[in-house]
Amino acid sequence: MGYQAAHHPSPVRAGLSRWVVVGFIAGFLSVLIFHQGAVALLHALDITPRAPFSLQPTRPLGVPVITSIAFWGGVWGVLLAATFARLDGARLIVAATIFGAVFPTVVAWFIVAPLKGQPVAAGFAPAAMMIGPIVNAAWGLGTGIGLALLGRPRLVRS
Repeated sequence: MGYQAAHHPSPVRAGLSRWVVVGFIAGFLSVLIFHQGAVALLHALDITPRAPFSLQPTRPLGVPVITSIAFWGGVWGVLLAATFARLDGARLIVAATIFGAVFPTVVAWFIVAPLKGQPVAAGFAPAAMMIGPIVNAAWGLGTGIGLALLGRPRLVRS
């Protein structure tokens, strides 16, 4: 393997690297803008008692809830980006929105909630159950938009 091959990533690998990094950033920022925006709207409508941008410390690390959620939004953004690397435009945004509504919600209901001593699937109370898919779909929408706009380098025409 020559110097150039060993020290310069292929365009495909470089593109994939950019794609997943943008997936993390888009997922992180989407929590702050779209996810918490949806929480704020639902809170203002008295649909959820949870206020957005909580600074309450999490267990066991004691970081603010918003920081934890944003970090995990970034991790989910990487998974979303890897899953939909072949999509772009409206197809990507729609797929990301559906992904957000389903996968993070199911994990939160059936894995995270029991680990935190909370009822599975929001106690199967329909009003409480609808919050997860709504705020997570908003997150997916924002992450999909971020990937669609910034995930791939744009060709500059002279």
